[in-house]
Amino acid sequence: MTGHADVNEAVERAAAAGARWRATPAEERARVLEGVGDALLKHAEELWPAAHAETHLGEVRLRGEIARTAAQFRLFAEVLRDGAHLDAVIDHPDPHATPPRPDVRRVNQPLGVVGVFSASNFPFAFSVAGGDTVSALAVGCPVVVKAHEGHPETSDLTAAVVRQALPDPDLLGLVHGFEAGGALVRHPLVTAVGFTGSIAGGRAVQRMIDERPVPIPFYGELGSVNPVVVLPSADPAAVASGFAASLTLGVGQFCTNPGLVFVPEEGGFDRAIGAAVAATAGGRMLTAKIREGYLRGVGRLDDRTGEGGLAVLASGTAGEEEDAVTPRVFSTGLDAFAGGLPELGEECFGPAAVVVRYRDAAGLPAVLDRLPGSLTATVHASDAEEARDLVPSLRRLAGRLIWNGWPTGVAVCWAMHHGGPWPATTTPAHTSVGAVSIRRWLTPVAYQDWPAELLPPELRDDNPLGVPRRVDGRLVL
Repeated sequence: MTGHADVNEAVERAAAAGARWRATPAEERARVLEGVGDALLKHAEELWPAAHAETHLGEVRLRGEIARTAAQFRLFAEVLRDGAHLDAVIDHPDPHATPPRPDVRRVNQPLGVVGVFSASNFPFAFSVAGGDTVSALAVGCPVVVKAHEGHPETSDLTAAVVRQALPDPDLLGLVHGFEAGGALVRHPLVTAVGFTGSIAGGRAVQRMIDERPVPIPFYGELGSVNPVVVLPSADPAAVASGFAASLTLGVGQFCTNPGLVFVPEEGGFDRAIGAAVAATAGGRMLTAKIREGYLRGVGRLDDRTGEGGLAVLASGTAGEEEDAVTPRVFSTGLDAFAGGLPELGEECFGPAAVVVRYRDAAGLPAVLDRLPGSLTATVHASDAEEARDLVPSLRRLAGRLIWNGWPTGVAVCWAMHHGGPWPATTTPAHTSVGAVSIRRWLTPVAYQDWPAELLPPELRDDNPLGVPRRVDGRLVL
């Protein structure tokens, strides 16, 4: 475990390294990020076995995750070269405006030291070298990561690999333990915090931030039930097989796991889903704590069977490991489900879900409007018109809307939004995946009538860096 003195040293060293890193030209930072991506791929043979020993996720999954993590570093190298994240704006003086307008120029700048809390379920892509870390480093912020207790050795090894590729290893600090996390959040030099974890954990971090003399932004990804709406024109067999695969992927330990499925009463959708889930197997969960949480969640649903209107639709098998868990799917009618809210709409992290049967899709918007915010919402249909009346509710409910697909799997790209209303995230306007996640670690500064020689290069009239800018109201590329 990391003591308070060591946390303080890590943050102070990161702050000192960050001052030099911010002054490094964007093109040079981009090359460094590409070098980190290359280093992760080069050391894959060391990284994946260490992660497998701690998480049981397997070679194929972990190799893929390392490749994804390396791709995130390459993406943010592209973001830096593009320059649009700086949001550079120039308004030249206009004495005839009302009121008269001075020369005003605005550009984004990095906040400072960013504290990052690793996730349990992605030991690479949402951990020490994950999206929070790379987006912060890209913009010029040093990072101090609180390692997840589920994969401490993987965290240490990943940090060592990344540091080898950085111009200053102090740009990436790493601390371990619950107390270290609290000290990190409270440190006066930490300017923002990124978090991926449970609602309870996110609330605890928010309380610590609220107690700081100077509050800071908190970007938390917390919990999501990711509802799926199946409409009558969908294919029952395709829905059932796709749902069972998505539900049990990684033993259900994805923030985008489909935990709630609305299906028509007619068409045999619930029977097809039950048969598909019964054919699945569970497995070992990432940590004993996560396993206990899953069992509590399933127990909560079990308690509502019978008189509570809920029934067990299907159970898979537990798998071969002694502490493996079993996939469980429950079913109920739309009226009973609505009467059981909000409890029936809560996430059960793991391979568990509730199937809700409805007689008429016209009754769905009223129920969807009562659900907690989610990262995703999915529609399955072959007739687009069937979904038209659902769109307003779905747009309010989730940050990513999926058509005839499944939510497990988040593309790392420019357009991705991995966020949503509470409790999916603490700040639904921001994403933790994709190019625009960089905006979390930026703050704008406006320069009024500032001497040209003291302006940042991005705001000089000759635009020496060639960044896209809005000049006198017009976008200039």
